[in-house]
Amino acid sequence: MAAARLLLPLLLALAGLGMPARAAEPVVVGSKRFTESYILGEIVRQALVAGGVAAVHKQGLGNTAVMEQALAAGGIDVYPEYTGTIVRELLKQEGSPSLAQLNAALAPRGLKVGVPLGFNNSYALAMREDDAQRLGIATISDLARTQTPLRLGLSHEFMVRADGWSALQRAYGLRLATGSGLDHGLAYQALAAKQVDVVDAYTTDAQIARLKLRVLRDDRNFFPRYDALLLMRATVDERPLAALAGRIDDEAMRAMNGAVEIDGRSFEAVAREFLARGQPAGNTPAAAAHGQGFVERLFAPDLPRLLREHLVLVFASLAIAVAVGVPLGVLAHRHPRWSGTLMGLVGVVQTVPSLALLAFLIAIVGTIGFVPALLALFVYALLPIVRNTHAGLASVPVAMRQAALALGLRGAQVLRSIELPLAAPTIFAGIKTAAVLNVGLATVATFIGAGGLGERIVAGLAVNDTAFMLAGAVPAAVLALLTQWVFDGIERWLRRSRA
Repeated sequence: MAAARLLLPLLLALAGLGMPARAAEPVVVGSKRFTESYILGEIVRQALVAGGVAAVHKQGLGNTAVMEQALAAGGIDVYPEYTGTIVRELLKQEGSPSLAQLNAALAPRGLKVGVPLGFNNSYALAMREDDAQRLGIATISDLARTQTPLRLGLSHEFMVRADGWSALQRAYGLRLATGSGLDHGLAYQALAAKQVDVVDAYTTDAQIARLKLRVLRDDRNFFPRYDALLLMRATVDERPLAALAGRIDDEAMRAMNGAVEIDGRSFEAVAREFLARGQPAGNTPAAAAHGQGFVERLFAPDLPRLLREHLVLVFASLAIAVAVGVPLGVLAHRHPRWSGTLMGLVGVVQTVPSLALLAFLIAIVGTIGFVPALLALFVYALLPIVRNTHAGLASVPVAMRQAALALGLRGAQVLRSIELPLAAPTIFAGIKTAAVLNVGLATVATFIGAGGLGERIVAGLAVNDTAFMLAGAVPAAVLALLTQWVFDGIERWLRRSRA
């Protein structure tokens, strides 16, 4: 396997770029992919740094299940969470236990909670004020009684949570059709555009006041309290964060959410101002000036880092896929009775949803970040390479192979000197296809903290910032086009060199 030997040094070098040494072992702070979690995660990181503790912030990771796996695997050390989520989602319990009771229940998992931040961000249902007045809906029970068909715009996590839509339906007898899930940030945009009528909301969301929404009263007290605190590994020293306890009330959290979503401030700036003054500067000329357009977002200082992370993921995974996929294609061609099974397995793996595969790989590998993302992209790159290798070898005339064998060449020599060179254009086309596909797929890696241009896309979705989303999507699209162009150039050069 000469190709594998040649690719191994490149792979190790790329892996070294993607996984920088962590000699200082900083505390890894995580956050989910909605505005408030980004802000709180950044507040925690900056508070740790101010206390002399090295810390990094892995932004916009997946839902609660992914965060739990990341904590258990040691991929993150601490992240902002809510008591109701811990009780119902993680512990599968009811009621409102005290912090001591929560810690007793979390101890067998190697986890603990602490630093209650001071505000309650409960789930709620919200709708446009004019519709609520016209239909006479003030409570969730009123919503259950209405005969008017209303369209739901529920977030994906709320649709599957133990304390989410299904349980709420049963508690209130709600008969509304669930529909498809929406990203939390986009749901408000859809509500304002009258594409949906009812959304799930967090009571500290800045968009509630901005869009003049009515939050429906939970008259049966279905939702527990969602007091914000920090969920962390048992080994984390929470003393550097003790000053955050009780410091953020509902109003302060709404103001910070608004500073990001409405004023266009960065998460880092809002967190820094809060820690300095206890309240972000909002709706001032200085704050508005900080909001950036597309060009400023596009060429922000983090662009080189994001591009490097993205390219490392794409080409390291491609290198592994070539080293594995070409031999598999040769094997499928040499042993036709195995071909159907092998191609079927590679094809089935390709159909696994990316987020599901990433979550599975986190559990297998025991970490988040570069390694599971690399393995996922490798799996998705396999199919075009294996199929094109098989197809390229199958296109070589049988008579040519037989003639070479008759001249005394061994099978390996025929493969190396005749079949692979003749099949090279087809094989190379499969490699090119895999590379271009992986440029797009690599944006999903940000959900498990692997970085790349997806960071901007996910953050833009969280705050409903089109310029921010485009600042990640446009470079990814340009990168895909450049990758296609580079591979086309290499292909033309190879053809001229053989002529």
